[in-house]
Amino acid sequence: MVSMGSRGAPGRRARLYHIGRISTFAILAACLVPGIGVRSLSADPEFVIVALGDSLTAGYGLVAADAFPVRLESALRKAGKRVRVIDAGVSGDTTAGGRARLDRVLADEPDAAIVQLGANDALRGIDPEETSGNLAAILQVLKKRGIHVLLAGMLAPPNLGDRYAKAFNAIYPALAATHDVLLYPFFLDGVAANPGLNQADGVHPTAEGVERIVKGIFPYVIRVIDTE
Repeated sequence: MVSMGSRGAPGRRARLYHIGRISTFAILAACLVPGIGVRSLSADPEFVIVALGDSLTAGYGLVAADAFPVRLESALRKAGKRVRVIDAGVSGDTTAGGRARLDRVLADEPDAAIVQLGANDALRGIDPEETSGNLAAILQVLKKRGIHVLLAGMLAPPNLGDRYAKAFNAIYPALAATHDVLLYPFFLDGVAANPGLNQADGVHPTAEGVERIVKGIFPYVIRVIDTE
C-alpha cells in the first residue's frame, strides 16, 4: 500500500513541471513583445542599394564623405530607412565599362540598383545605339536577378549638335518603358550648367551640387525601396 506521502510526491512534481512549462512559454512570449526583452531572434536586414555609375557617382574631386552614395545613404537613414548604399562608381567609366564589371558589382547581392551611366559615352561621342545596347544589357541582368532598378537619365552636351542630342536623350525614356523600370529623367537636374554647384571643370558637382542631386532623386529612391 502506498502512503499519502508517496502519493503526493508525483503530483507535486507534475505540478512543478507544468508550471515550469508555462513559465518558459511566458518568458519566450515576453521576449517577442516590442519593448520587452529581446524583440526578435534576428534584426531586420538592411536594404542594400548599389550605385553603378561613373565619376558623378564616385565623387570625383570631393572628399569621400561628400560622394553621392554616402550623402544618399545619410539622407535615407535620416528618413528612417535601414539601408546601405554601395559606391560602385568608377571615374571615366562608360556604359561598356559598367556592363563589363556588372558581375563583380553584384557580388554583394543588392536589393536595388541605381544605374547612372552614359555621361562619358556622350562626351566621347559614342554612337547612341551602342550606349542603348549596353544599358539594355545591364537592365536585363538586373531584372533577371530580381533587383529593383532606378535608371538615372543623362542629357547630351549641346556642343554635339541637335541630331546627336535627340538620339542620345531618347535612350533613357525608351529603355525605362521597354524594361519597365523607374526613371529619374536627369541625374544632374538643377546642377548642370550652374557654376555655383559645379567644380572648376564645370562638369563635376561640388558637395552642394551633390546635395541637390540627392534632394532631387530622393523620392524616386524611396519609391524603389517601398516596392520591396
